[in-house]
Amino acid sequence: MRRRTVLAGAVASFSFAAGCLGDDPPDPVAIPDNAFDDDHGMEIGPHGGANAQVFYEDQMPSAREEGPFWFHTLSFSLFPFHFERLQRGWEEEVIYVTDFSAVDWTVEERDAGPTMPSPTDASTFADATELSYVIESEVRGGMGPDLHPFSDTEEAESFVDDFGGRIIDFDDIDAPLIDAIQEEGDEGHDHSDDHDHGDDHDHSDNHDHGDET
Repeated sequence: MRRRTVLAGAVASFSFAAGCLGDDPPDPVAIPDNAFDDDHGMEIGPHGGANAQVFYEDQMPSAREEGPFWFHTLSFSLFPFHFERLQRGWEEEVIYVTDFSAVDWTVEERDAGPTMPSPTDASTFADATELSYVIESEVRGGMGPDLHPFSDTEEAESFVDDFGGRIIDFDDIDAPLIDAIQEEGDEGHDHSDDHDHGDDHDHSDNHDHGDET
């Protein structure tokens, strides 16, 4: 069984049609160590939470000659960036986000609050349009409140039982929802310690509360 433990210590909606019909989209890639978000420029990994990568048609990240755009948070980076690019006429081939059903995850109790991990291996990403998302839980992403994606709906339901929130589908994600999540973060948390490029949290006092099956 997958382990779930807690360690102590201005657009109404968009269409997300992916790529050209009949074409196979590119596969997700592993995000390397010391990679930085293509929106905020923050290091991917140390801040925790779901990551994302998007392949756009005829668009490449300025820092790289090929491959997807990388993001270290969904609500504060991926979706705001993506919505703005859609307004510019960009078209995505595929959006991948972390699938927490694909990893053995734990929730870390950090200074800023309970936070999901930040896996970066290619195998931990899944097509964003096919996942269920937990929102409004007590668990943070990379910069505060965030979306927590699962391919297994039962696992999403178990997460809600443990940490609160509710489940939505990809098609429910629009600009007003992302704005509301960001406003919740602004009201409930000071992000000043989230904007460095490393993880200064000491987890030496974290302890494992055991496996939940």
